[in-house]
Amino acid sequence: MPAAAKKESATADATSFAKSQLKALVERIERLEDEKKALADDIREVYGEAKANGFDTKALRAVVRLRGQEASERQEFEAIVELYREALGIGAR
Repeated sequence: MPAAAKKESATADATSFAKSQLKALVERIERLEDEKKALADDIREVYGEAKANGFDTKALRAVVRLRGQEASERQEFEAIVELYREALGIGAR
């Protein structure tokens, strides 16, 4: 096989590989997006259940967000909020 044909064949193989790799990545992303949507639907359902049982979902979301933070991050956030409240004369907790 001539050198030019070998080079062309190698380029075609590389292009084919790149296309198949791209397709696989896109399919994985699509699958994960579907899973993310399903999880979001499940979370929405749980918040709906909480609301039906008399819980304040806005407060529940805030608690969930706070629990996801590190203690130091949470303390820093609370200190900033307190500083802003004082600056605006909103009052202490």
